[in-house]
Amino acid sequence: MSLRRFLARLMVLASLLFSSPAWSAGEETGPGRVQVAWRLLDYVAVDYPEAVRGGRIVNEAEYAEMLEFSAAAARHVSELPAHAAKADLLARSSALMAAVREKRDPQEVARLAKALGSQLLRAFPVPLAPSRTPDLTRGAAIYQEQCAACHGRTGDGKGPEAAGLDPPPIAFADRARAAQRSVFALEQVINQGLEGTEMKSFAQLSPEDRWAVAMHVSRLSFFPSEVAEGERLWSSDRSLRQRVPDLQALVSLTPVTLADELGDRSKAEAVIAFLRSHPEALQATVAGSLSLTRDRLAQSLEAYRSGHRGEARQLALSAYLDGFEPVEPTLSARDGRLMRQIEQAMARLRELIGSGAPVSDVEAQVATLDHLFAEAETILADDRGTDLSAGISSFTILLREGLEALLVVVAMIAFLRKAERTEVMPYVHAGWVAALAAGAATWLAATTLIEISGASRELTEGFGGLFAAVVLISVGIWMHGKAQAGAWQQYIAEKLDRALSRKSAWFLFMLAFVVVYREVFETILFFAAMWAPGREGAILGGALSGAVALAAIAWAMLRYSHALPIGTFFRYSSWLLAVLAVTLAGKGVAALQEAGTFGVTTLDWVPQFDVFGLYPTLEVVVAQLVAVFALVFGFRFGSRPHPRADQDRA
Repeated sequence: MSLRRFLARLMVLASLLFSSPAWSAGEETGPGRVQVAWRLLDYVAVDYPEAVRGGRIVNEAEYAEMLEFSAAAARHVSELPAHAAKADLLARSSALMAAVREKRDPQEVARLAKALGSQLLRAFPVPLAPSRTPDLTRGAAIYQEQCAACHGRTGDGKGPEAAGLDPPPIAFADRARAAQRSVFALEQVINQGLEGTEMKSFAQLSPEDRWAVAMHVSRLSFFPSEVAEGERLWSSDRSLRQRVPDLQALVSLTPVTLADELGDRSKAEAVIAFLRSHPEALQATVAGSLSLTRDRLAQSLEAYRSGHRGEARQLALSAYLDGFEPVEPTLSARDGRLMRQIEQAMARLRELIGSGAPVSDVEAQVATLDHLFAEAETILADDRGTDLSAGISSFTILLREGLEALLVVVAMIAFLRKAERTEVMPYVHAGWVAALAAGAATWLAATTLIEISGASRELTEGFGGLFAAVVLISVGIWMHGKAQAGAWQQYIAEKLDRALSRKSAWFLFMLAFVVVYREVFETILFFAAMWAPGREGAILGGALSGAVALAAIAWAMLRYSHALPIGTFFRYSSWLLAVLAVTLAGKGVAALQEAGTFGVTTLDWVPQFDVFGLYPTLEVVVAQLVAVFALVFGFRFGSRPHPRADQDRA
């Protein structure tokens, strides 16, 4: 009996098990049914070519299994809980069954099965990957202790106890079979065993140990020379990191699948050989992998259980800054709601650790995060985005991030025009141009030279936001006062030379630079995360459209402001700057909280409005209230009649 037949029987057994009345109601709404359905779909996608070729059945037994497995997958989908996506899943299930019945082309069947599996995991996220990087040393030790007697020390299937076994043990070193085998499939066999063989279940092993053994076994068919070549390819070809971004992608990938994507079998096998032998390379090259986040959180929880609160807090902070934060731009572009949920949940975890909450509360929060990460893994692993979606994302990001800086710079330019001080305007222009140049240098560094750490990003955004907020408060108060004072033309004529001295002009340069660079910096991180081979044109096209939209908005604002009386202009501008100051104060404190500079005290009753910088933490609310109080006090004080202005009017 072949390995494929063993797996087929396993699928039938699993299908019957999970559709039986013995399966409790609680499990029916859990991940079990989704996992079984996904495995059935994966099996159909991989093995259908063994059953049908050219519209004809080439293996009756295999074809019967394809019919049964596609129907079983559809049945499991129909029995899932109510969900907005369920109708689409059912339609896709019916389409797959029809394709199998009609003996359609294997590529079409594989496409339908994989698309259904991807949508299934989007609607019902379940963890299909290890929660931390497998320990290969541990996996090798367990294999030699419990597996080598049958499968052989080198995986050749000729262990001392293999004689007489029917069917014989699987030879993991068999390259033909290994090419079709994923680490995930191996872990499932280790967990559940193989019905009809001597392969028993090793469910008594911890999940970490099962994944460690599966990863060790998965590399037994490769040669050391392939591992070395794979390391060279992984280091030199950055596009490979887009194809294998994290552990979930690695454990679900087979050499055949990657070969189809790359169009080069030897290259695919070398890359798989290296990554399976050195899964930690995913963390070293992609610091933001969610597997690193989970590693840090597990270590944090263990430290907290041991009573080491300080260490637990630092590990929880590292989980965010070194693990999640670098992938935040990608996740934000694909699912902003989920990104904000994870941010809040991680902040809540740090708060629980800092306040000395019961261990059970910390454990529950880590479990909540693990569920959110499973959903994020599914979204991040879905690489089916179109050029249109990439273009729309880049357009939206540039418009959203650029608008805030644009409002400040345009207000400064409009003010200088109104005050007839255009000779100071070059300082403002130099500020935003220098910010764009610095942004270009940052882009170059971030994509070719260095990895920008999460802490660096949050500190840059945090301190930049607070600095800009303080400046905007003072400028807003000044503008509001001038809007209320009488004889503004005489005041400008007498005071503007001192108000806009060379020192003040350099201050305007610094304000323009900080405000623009803060937004450019964040935009760069978004674009660096989105950048993918084959989508450069769409991303650049969306960015160009966003730049044109920003230019149109700037032109309209300047044109409209030119027609306003200067008193009205000052009044409107002061309120605009006040709103921006409060927004930046909130965003600045939130960024510093994420960097660990400020503590976190969550306020569940406070809503989150990113556009206004409002986040549900006490520290953010207090910072924004302080900004509001300063503005209200400044506006009221600045509205009082100026003694000199009264004398001038007299």
